[in-house]
Amino acid sequence: MPDKHLFEYAVLRVVPRVEREEFLNVGVILYCRGLGFLQVRSHLPEARLRAFTGEELDMDDLRQRLLSFEKICNGRAEGGPIGRLGVAERFRWLTATRSTIVQCSSVHPGLCEDAAAMLDRLYAQLVAPPVAAPTE
Repeated sequence: MPDKHLFEYAVLRVVPRVEREEFLNVGVILYCRGLGFLQVRSHLPEARLRAFTGEELDMDDLRQRLLSFEKICNGRAEGGPIGRLGVAERFRWLTATRSTIVQCSSVHPGLCEDAAAMLDRLYAQLVAPPVAAPTE
């Protein structure tokens, strides 16, 4: 029986107007110390965001912000000074509370055998738009 590993995750959210505290989930970041795993999976649903906010958003800026999460997770020089930190420090920095248009939920724990598969499952449950039932 494969070992279970403790993991932590947070949901990435776009919060167009911070004062309203309304958000749309756009990604998941998952950290598993035992597997040395830190990855983010995100998608920017432009049509949903425009319908949700009723206002113009700078989609290029949002894409760049989500890309910065990926760069920092990758842990290379392209992630800047934060990208050079250890895996745990990068996760804590990325999930720190902030008042900006891209925020993270609180951090949640769990157990998994395969961190990449768990990231896919969480993304499907928490971010991916529901699949419409076929009409006859």
